[in-house]
Amino acid sequence: MRAVVQRVVRAEVRVDGPEGPEVVGALDGPGLLVLLGVTHDDGPDQVAFMARKIAELRLLREEVSVAASGAGVLLVSQFTLYGDTRKGRRPTWNAAAPGPVAEPLVEAVALALRERGVPVETGRFGADMAVESVNDGPFTLLLEA
Repeated sequence: MRAVVQRVVRAEVRVDGPEGPEVVGALDGPGLLVLLGVTHDDGPDQVAFMARKIAELRLLREEVSVAASGAGVLLVSQFTLYGDTRKGRRPTWNAAAPGPVAEPLVEAVALALRERGVPVETGRFGADMAVESVNDGPFTLLLEA
């Protein structure tokens, strides 16, 4: 499991709906935008590790965590984090878990964060999403489980 974690002032995810773009998840204030990728051998151990790290790392200003501050997380599935560009001109996605494997694990990370008291908003799995954010710092980390 891989995550790009960005400290943000605000962030939102939109998808096309029947009446135009629809906001499906948003952070209105300081928090973390987390782009989460899942690979084939990820499971409960990686879910627990990722949720703990996202919740407890002191990434916000004044060196506080989202769990301690009450700030939220916008969690967006991002299979492209497992793209391989070492050969040729076109990335391969062989290392990314297929949707039926990845979706429950992304949902499990969201649930584990909520169980830790972290407010979580999400994108829509498998949808073509427009992610907009205002980075704070900018401050971006890569987490791997």
